[in-house]
Amino acid sequence: MSEVWHWKKFEDLSRNELHQILRARQKVFIVEQDCIYEDADDLDESACHLFNWKKGDNGHLVIGAYLRVLPPGMIYAEVTFGRVLVAVEYRGIRLGEALVAKGIKCIEDEFLTQTIRISAQEYLEKFYEDFGFQRCNAPYDEDGILHLEMFR
Repeated sequence: MSEVWHWKKFEDLSRNELHQILRARQKVFIVEQDCIYEDADDLDESACHLFNWKKGDNGHLVIGAYLRVLPPGMIYAEVTFGRVLVAVEYRGIRLGEALVAKGIKCIEDEFLTQTIRISAQEYLEKFYEDFGFQRCNAPYDEDGILHLEMFR
């Protein structure tokens, strides 16, 4: 069975979708990575959100994978994506690869560009290189985690 992905602007998200997205981001970026930062920032409202649903242990639907896309001029001159996550219980099944491939396709369709700049956690450099991204700078600290700026 193929993955069903949802690509939505902020105003098109249901309350439940937004709640589950924020919950998934908190679990991964704040709790799992032990990183205290303001996740729900003012950029969410300008973003497009890409996600899929998986059935959780309790039978309820949960976010399996997620990323947000910001238009040119919000962070970089180019389109960017971030907050890339795969819920811990769905890792190891190549869902991250499917997520980023689908995200790039959505960017190409929505923004009519293949030019993308991202800030990636340093340990994921090879992962993003496989999608055509190249490192632009030396590693830098962002909220206590080493990141790289990468360009495609």
